[in-house]
Amino acid sequence: MSRLKPDQLRSHRFFGPDDLRSFGHRSRHKQLGINDEEYQGKPVIAILNTWNDLLPCHSHFRQRAEEIKRGIWQAGGYPVEMPVMGLSETFMKPTSMFYRNMLAMEVEETLRCHPIDGAVLMGGCDKTVPALLMGAAMVDLPVIFMPGGAMMRASWRGEQLASGTDVWRYWAERGAGRLSCEDWQDFEDHITPGPGHCMTMGTASTMTSVTETLGLTLPGASSIPAVHAAHSRMAAACGLRIVDMVWEDLKPSRYLTRKAFENAITADMAIGGSTNAIIHLTALAKRAGVDLPLKLFDDISRRTPVLANLKPSGKYVMADFYDAGGLPALLNRIRHLLHLDAPTVFGKTLGECLDGSEVFNDEVILPLDKPLSEEGGTVILKGNLAPDSAVIKTVAASPALLQHKGPAVVFKDYPDLQKRIHDPSLGITENHVLVMQNAGPIGAPGIPESGMLPLPNYLLAQGVRDILRISDARMSGTSYGTCVLHVSPEASVGGPLALVQDGDLIELDVAKRSLTLHVDEGELERRRAAWTPPEKRYSRGYGKLFEEQVTQAHEGCDFKFLHHDGSCTPDPGIH
Repeated sequence: MSRLKPDQLRSHRFFGPDDLRSFGHRSRHKQLGINDEEYQGKPVIAILNTWNDLLPCHSHFRQRAEEIKRGIWQAGGYPVEMPVMGLSETFMKPTSMFYRNMLAMEVEETLRCHPIDGAVLMGGCDKTVPALLMGAAMVDLPVIFMPGGAMMRASWRGEQLASGTDVWRYWAERGAGRLSCEDWQDFEDHITPGPGHCMTMGTASTMTSVTETLGLTLPGASSIPAVHAAHSRMAAACGLRIVDMVWEDLKPSRYLTRKAFENAITADMAIGGSTNAIIHLTALAKRAGVDLPLKLFDDISRRTPVLANLKPSGKYVMADFYDAGGLPALLNRIRHLLHLDAPTVFGKTLGECLDGSEVFNDEVILPLDKPLSEEGGTVILKGNLAPDSAVIKTVAASPALLQHKGPAVVFKDYPDLQKRIHDPSLGITENHVLVMQNAGPIGAPGIPESGMLPLPNYLLAQGVRDILRISDARMSGTSYGTCVLHVSPEASVGGPLALVQDGDLIELDVAKRSLTLHVDEGELERRRAAWTPPEKRYSRGYGKLFEEQVTQAHEGCDFKFLHHDGSCTPDPGIH
């Protein structure tokens, strides 16, 4: 493979020429206390760090950035740490998803406008991963992704816990009157024991696993727990590798191919991944100029078994997954379903990266003849209630509800749900279907993770733990239950979900991939004529941009003006 020469580096155009502009660049570098020989003729590597004090999942990123720098220096590069927005799943309102596209824009412009030859992308918490990839894909400079890693194991009173998943479970027990306030407070002290993202196969672990399968991380990187010494070594190795990638001019466009996306979807199905992966992969594919119809997700789901026995669908957590061999071991078991010739940033094909990977615990990474599910963890639904699509995570649902017909109880939005869900006068039974409207990309706004609709406390007290729930919202990857999500088009733009009324019969049939509202078309037309769209929420700023440009869930919830159109370039123009 041919290698770039120092005067072919993108940064050379900023620092190399004998002109006034380059004089300014060099002199200001000296203002930073940097000698010419420290950076000239070397790849300038940006470390895009999503650390901040309100993002607990990334609390170890300051140290990891220093370890990445160590690797870059050792490889003969010049590291520059550049903070970008951290998307805190916990603290950002109305939802971190509202700001995914904003971070993607920041990443794109940060890489484009600075003298950068390549970048290490630091992410872990849910929306940071797709945002970093979406932005980097549009500049097409060499990048490598450093996954943040999952939290260590947690336990409480002798039971292994999983952040998110067990929060919902114990909250239900508290609603049923089986957990005291004191117990709840003690539980709160134990559920999140340290740095790293959720230790379930939630959205964070799903998206970092998907990123590894796309070929954008070092082999096995996504499975390493955040506090493990191997994670520090992996960070330094990312710094070492990115320097060579710059000299070899290995760009994301080399990796983000149709084959790579098919591999990523296969991995998502085999790990029982988060429903959010469908939205993020769709958005990333549109950035990469790859056609990724939703039917492809369902086709791959039908032929891919779930082998990861991980919460919320299974029994174990990410530290167990790592000890059992991690993602490479699982992918090696389904290598017959993968495009093994897909390249990776490691310099080898995916198949070569998987060679020799072993499973060390068949209870955590299940054998092909004993899968958690014969088909993938997520399926795509369609019908007159979801003309463009909806999704359901079948491995986290109750099997008895995967074919169900019942009367709707409708909530106009999440505040309405909060206000009325526990009202006994609603008479909700386990046969009803809870429906929440106006929780989509525009309606909420930002399609928040409110789709695991709570059950009435009086049902919880009766021992009921699941009923069919339908919304145009998303659901946390750590959540579980029979929840139909991402109903598209959403209610706020006049989708059929907006027309559902109390008592309407709704039928879910997962085997047929159908979601049906049993109301005759004439009645729906009358309701449609009487429907009025909600008033716009924003008159200015980012919110106005979001309302005007965001696409629907089945299109990835990206901004229309940021889709790939062939005009993207890393050249900012230097004057």
